[in-house]
Amino acid sequence: MTDLLLQSYDFNLPSELIADRPVADRHSSRLLVYDEAKNQVIHSSFEKIGDFLPPESTFVFNRSKVFPCRLLGKKRSGGDAEVFILSLLIENGTYPALIRASGKRREGDEFYFDGLTATLIEVKGNGTFGVSFNCSPEKLVQKLELIGLIPIPPYIRNGVSDEQDKTTYQTVYARESGSVAAPTAGLHFSETLLSKLKSQGHYLASVTLHVGAGTFAPVKTENISEHKMHEEFFSIDQENLKIIQDAKYRIAVGTTSLRTLESSWDNGHVQFSAESGFKSTSIFLHPGKNVQSINAMVTNFHLPKSSLIMLVSSLIGREKVLELYKIAIAEKYRFFSYGDGMLILRKS
Repeated sequence: MTDLLLQSYDFNLPSELIADRPVADRHSSRLLVYDEAKNQVIHSSFEKIGDFLPPESTFVFNRSKVFPCRLLGKKRSGGDAEVFILSLLIENGTYPALIRASGKRREGDEFYFDGLTATLIEVKGNGTFGVSFNCSPEKLVQKLELIGLIPIPPYIRNGVSDEQDKTTYQTVYARESGSVAAPTAGLHFSETLLSKLKSQGHYLASVTLHVGAGTFAPVKTENISEHKMHEEFFSIDQENLKIIQDAKYRIAVGTTSLRTLESSWDNGHVQFSAESGFKSTSIFLHPGKNVQSINAMVTNFHLPKSSLIMLVSSLIGREKVLELYKIAIAEKYRFFSYGDGMLILRKS
């Protein structure tokens, strides 16, 4: 019987195993390999990941780029204010955002950030706001690169980022700005490792899914099937779609790549129309869901009771995931966004 109780996805993690900085060389992190067919665990290093895969395997990466979405500034009264831009996709003329400031927020409120002004246009009912800025979308992106802060997760250094994170909390293949959290399984891949994988005969493909702040949202329902997943937007261009469709053995690099592939799965294939632009998905993968789009997955070690550990459990079951996490803790693997990686090879 499938276990859908929230408490069943909990585990105890020693705080010293939470990584607050990445290793010096991205590809030198540790790698736990689980071969489901053999029920075998192998401890290795990430740079050897290509050695565990069949010839001509295809990696699918999420090339979304984290943008510096946190703005720290002042209200008109001089009080402190923070505007956290949730997406660079404009909705009804405004950007969705979170606003932290004293007092009640009202339409027309203005917030000031070193020459950049944010105006509150719409108060939404879900705790978010619609804001506009005193510049074009192109200028806003440029300004954010200068004065914005990278939004590292709250469990890393209390969410306080620095200049180093602008490089380390970003994949080397990131291209399209729009994420407020990094697709962290991809942080292990260096340019050196990508070249090595291609020289081994493996293929590299990419999709784009802009990671939203909801990725940090805790699951609160006691029955996890009742959890409402946050909405995110994804796209696949025609060139990469063909590589993905032609793949003999498909590996999702991270939960966001898997969510994109599974959201696009139709009639035995990954399908996507380039003319549709970005599509939305609120897919929630957990035990009981049949994941069909991949043969293997690269992932990090996730938070207890998170939707991400439930997603990994949809592949190999909750009991096996918690067993692997127990092994990782005993072997002192590093956990969460800047931590070590895991390769799951599913039964064919």
